[in-house]
Formats: sequence, C-alpha cells, structure tokens
Amino acid sequence: QVQLVESGGGLVQAGGSLRLSCAASGDIICISAMGWYRQAPGKERELVATITSGGRTYYADSVKVRFTISRDNAKNTVYLQMSSLKPEGTAVYYCNSRCYYSDYDRFDDYWGQGTQVTVSS
Repeated sequence: QVQLVESGGGLVQAGGSLRLSCAASGDIICISAMGWYRQAPGKERELVATITSGGRTYYADSVKVRFTISRDNAKNTVYLQMSSLKPEGTAVYYCNSRCYYSDYDRFDDYWGQGTQVTVSS
C-alpha cells in the first residue's frame, strides 16, 4: 500500500498563488503516476493534473497554463503550483497515486486525506 500526506492548502485571494505538496511512503515502487484531484461542495471530484513516472503531464483545461505539476523522485513528493487562482478553485484538493501490480496485472488507486484550498474574491 501507499500512504499519501498532503500539505500547503489555505486561504488565498483571487489572483494569488499556492503550492501543494504530497509526500508518498510505503510501497512506492509500484507507483506509475501521481496526480491531484479536487472536489468542491456539492460537486463531484474532478481531475486537476497528473504526472507519470516518466514525467509526462496532463492538465484539465480549466487549469492549463495557470497550474504546474512536478515531482521530486528523491523525496517521493509531487507538487502542484497554482497561480492566478480563481474563486471557483475553492475545493478540497486530493493527492492520488496509481499503482501497477504486475503480478496481478492490476491498477490500484490510493488517496490522501485532502487539503482545503479557499480562494476569496
């Protein structure tokens, strides 16, 4: 299993910046990709950005250009740099890791506890 611990959320004014961090521990050798999702009140959880073990990134259209996902393999940590934040970005942000178990040809998802990001107008 993989344990994920997020940090870096908080309150920021519209137009401001925040950086989220997610430290992974446990069976990290299985991780094929990591990412960030968010869930606003009354809405479904949505994908924000992902990064593969090879460094390939993907962004939701709503955050392209403004957000940057990166990883430090030595620290087993993934980051989400968020700039030009908008009030609609207010949500709980969750870190995700996707593990591939070759013995079973199976993918498993692990989640952090979430960190609140509030963007005031």
